[in-house]
Amino acid sequence: MKIEDEIKGRFRSEYNKGLINLIFTTNRLHNQFMKELKKYELSPQMYNILRVLRGFRPVPCSIAFLKERMLDQSSDVSRIIDNLLSKKLIIRSENKDDRRQKDIEITDLALELLVQIDDTERNLDALLKNLDEQEIKTLNYLLDKIRD
Repeated sequence: MKIEDEIKGRFRSEYNKGLINLIFTTNRLHNQFMKELKKYELSPQMYNILRVLRGFRPVPCSIAFLKERMLDQSSDVSRIIDNLLSKKLIIRSENKDDRRQKDIEITDLALELLVQIDDTERNLDALLKNLDEQEIKTLNYLLDKIRD
């Protein structure tokens, strides 16, 4: 459905339309993803940290390292770490080389949870089912170009 029909409005330019369309579509996809993560009692930021930890496993990661790789750079990583710790999804320990740093590691419980969420994530890929593989590559190219 066209963005004009979705929000029942007009735009001052194609650039304005593109921006509004991007925001609207992103919000729709994000909300669907949040709805799925809610089933696992995780926020998108918590999920993001767990995925980073899984990707760098078995090496412990610092909080600064995790913050650099967050999709939401404005996240309060220390608070998210505390939440994950209370859910027993991570282990936080003192860094042997620098006592000011904390080492963060993912637990087996979190790895099992991520396996379940991987299936959910694959199902969410269907939100882009209207695009073929070449269109997805073009979309990724255009999104990368916007950020340049």
